[in-house]
Amino acid sequence: MSMPFYVAPEQVMKDRADYARKGIARGRSLVAAQFADGIAIVAENPSTTLRKVSEIYDHIAFAGVGKYNEFDQLRIAGVRSADLKGFSYSREDVDARSLGNQYAQILGQVFTHEMKPMEVEILVAEVGAVESSDQFFHILYDGTVMDEDRFTVLGGDADAIASRLESTWTPGLDLVSVLAVAVAALAGPDRSLVASDLEVAVLDRGGQRRSFRRIERTELPEFLPKA
Repeated sequence: MSMPFYVAPEQVMKDRADYARKGIARGRSLVAAQFADGIAIVAENPSTTLRKVSEIYDHIAFAGVGKYNEFDQLRIAGVRSADLKGFSYSREDVDARSLGNQYAQILGQVFTHEMKPMEVEILVAEVGAVESSDQFFHILYDGTVMDEDRFTVLGGDADAIASRLESTWTPGLDLVSVLAVAVAALAGPDRSLVASDLEVAVLDRGGQRRSFRRIERTELPEFLPKA
């Protein structure tokens, strides 16, 4: 009788984490940052149809990096959950924190119990009445939740992009300025990004009910620095 093949649990978890990180690193990064009138989300995404940034509910946006079909499944699940909760109770009961916790449970369950982890990082952002009430929940492939403030970066090159953002972002920026800062951080010193490379959306602080607004590529050049 042959002995069953044994792998230490910590090695299994390490291999899954390495696999997920490598998959995420193959994708393009994404930045979300506060500005005076809301939250701007800027993703490097040349596709015009496969969206990385979407609306989930009244004042809440979803963004993902990594494997598209996997984070789009999560987006759909979040929309359904938010709609059900808002319909069953009250629209004010739907918040980014509870959605972030649900996503963390799903990703943690898959990471722990399935053979292949999800190759995604996701963001749930909620705009508040004032800057101090804005919320950023960055959820990793293993279900780890990070409650960020001011700005957050998703994707394989996140550390370098966050370092560039740290040195250029300041409170109270207007929309044009925050987009310039976010695009420069994504591009880095060795290349430039144009409107056709970007997907941009905004959560407007002054929105009465729905705050999400997508800035289409046809109008995006008006917001970007002139070459």
